[in-house]
Amino acid sequence: MALDSQSTPDDSVAPPSFIPAASRKRAGQSPDTAISQPPSFTPSGSEASGKPAMPRNHEQTPVKGKQQETFAREPRRAGGSSRTLPAPNAQNYRQTPVSYAPASNRSFSQDDSSPAHGRSATRGSRMGGSGHSGNYSGGGRGPHNGGASMTKRHRPGRIVAGILLGLIAIALILAGMAYFWVNGQLQHFNGLTDAADDSSQTWLITGSDVRDGTAGTGKVGSVDGERTDSIMLLVKPKSGRSALISIPRDTYVTVDGTDMKINAVAEVYGWKKLTAQVEQISGLKVDHLVRVGFSGVKDVVDAVGGVNLCYDQTVNDAYSGLKWTAGCHNADGTTALAFSRMRYSDPTGDIGRAKRQRQVIQAVAKKAASKEILLNYSKATKLVSTGLSAIKVDEDATPFSLIKMALAFKDATGSDGITGSPYFTDVNYYPSSGIGSTVKLNDEKTLSLFSQIAEGTHAKGTVGGLE
Repeated sequence: MALDSQSTPDDSVAPPSFIPAASRKRAGQSPDTAISQPPSFTPSGSEASGKPAMPRNHEQTPVKGKQQETFAREPRRAGGSSRTLPAPNAQNYRQTPVSYAPASNRSFSQDDSSPAHGRSATRGSRMGGSGHSGNYSGGGRGPHNGGASMTKRHRPGRIVAGILLGLIAIALILAGMAYFWVNGQLQHFNGLTDAADDSSQTWLITGSDVRDGTAGTGKVGSVDGERTDSIMLLVKPKSGRSALISIPRDTYVTVDGTDMKINAVAEVYGWKKLTAQVEQISGLKVDHLVRVGFSGVKDVVDAVGGVNLCYDQTVNDAYSGLKWTAGCHNADGTTALAFSRMRYSDPTGDIGRAKRQRQVIQAVAKKAASKEILLNYSKATKLVSTGLSAIKVDEDATPFSLIKMALAFKDATGSDGITGSPYFTDVNYYPSSGIGSTVKLNDEKTLSLFSQIAEGTHAKGTVGGLE
C-alpha cells in the first residue's frame, strides 16, 4: 500500500508498540487496516515535505523461511517521491520489537493482532518507559535470559551444599556404626546406688587386683579373691575445673558395723556397697562405674607402644616385681603395671602408689591422644579393642558416657586440672578391731574439698594429704 504526504494517520506502518494507547486498533481488525503514526516520531523536516515518519533503527523480526526486511528510513528520493512499503500483516513483520524477543524465539506464527502480541508490546512499553527507544540495540538481558543467569550463578552453591550434606550423612553413618560396635563390646555389671543426683558428673574408676599369674601382679596365690587396689573419683562440675582424686586402698571404713579397709568392701559386700562408701566419703552421687583389670593395664600400655614414667628412687621390689633405676624411662606394659602396684619399697606407702597410678593413667591418656596413634588406623583400632576388653562398666554406661569420661580425665590431668587425694589425720592408724595399719580420713575437710570441686570453685593444682 503506497503512502504519500496526504495519507491519514491510519495509513502509517509503525508497529503497535510505538502507537499511543488511544490510537491503537483492537483485536479483530483486518491486518491491512492502516495504523496511526505518532507525531513524536516524525523525522525533523518531514512536516514540511510531507514525507512519512518512520522509526529509526528498527529491524523487522525475521519470519521463519523468509528473508528479513527492515523498516529503516530510506533517503529521500529526488522530487519528494515516496517508496511503496509492504502492508502490515502477519507474514512480513511482527509487532513486538526484535530487541525484546528472546534470541531463540524471535519468530512467531500467530496473528499480529492476537492477545499474545498485545502482551509482548505492553511488556516492551513497561521496560522501555513510554515507548521503545529507536536506538535500543537489545544487548541487555531480557527477563528470560536474566532468570537463566541467576540460576547459573546459584548452581555452584547448591552443588557444594549437596556435597557437604553427603559428607555429613556418611560421617553420621560411620559414627552410628562405631557407636553400635563399641556398645556391643562393653561388659556391664551392677554397682550403682539410688542416691540423689547432684549437678556434677562423677565416675568411680577402680583397678582390680586379681592375682591371675600375669607378670606384675605379684606372687600367684599370695592373696585370694579380688581387691580394688586402685580407687579414683573423677568429678566434672557443671562449670569449673575437673578433678581426679585417689582414695587410698587402706582407707579405714565401717560397713554394717564392721571395720575394714576400703579395698576389701567390693569383695565382701559387693560393688553397690563400695559405691555407697565412696558417696559417703565425697558427699557426691556416683553416676558411672569403671572396673579395670590390672592385666588390662599391661595390654593397653603395650597397645600404645609403651609410656614414659619417672620415679626418683632405685627399686628392686619382690612383691610387685618392679626393678627400677632412679630417673625417667620408657616402660612397657609389664614394667608399667609393676610401677603402679609397688608400695612396700615406697617410703610413703599407699600414698606414693596412688601418685604413680595417676602418672601411669595420665601417660597412657597422653599417648593415646597423640598423632602417632590417632593417625594410624591399625594402632587406633587395636587400642580401642584392647581398652574395651580390659574394662567393665555399670549398667547405665554408654559409649557417650565413656567419651565424656575421657574428656573429663584429660581436663583433670591437664595443667588447669585438680589432682590429689582426700585429707588425712593419720596414715598409720590401727583400729582396735585388729585389721592392721589403715589411713584415717579427715572427714570434714574431705567433704569440703569435694563440695568445692562440685561447685567449680576450687583452685587448680594438687590437693589433699596429711592434716
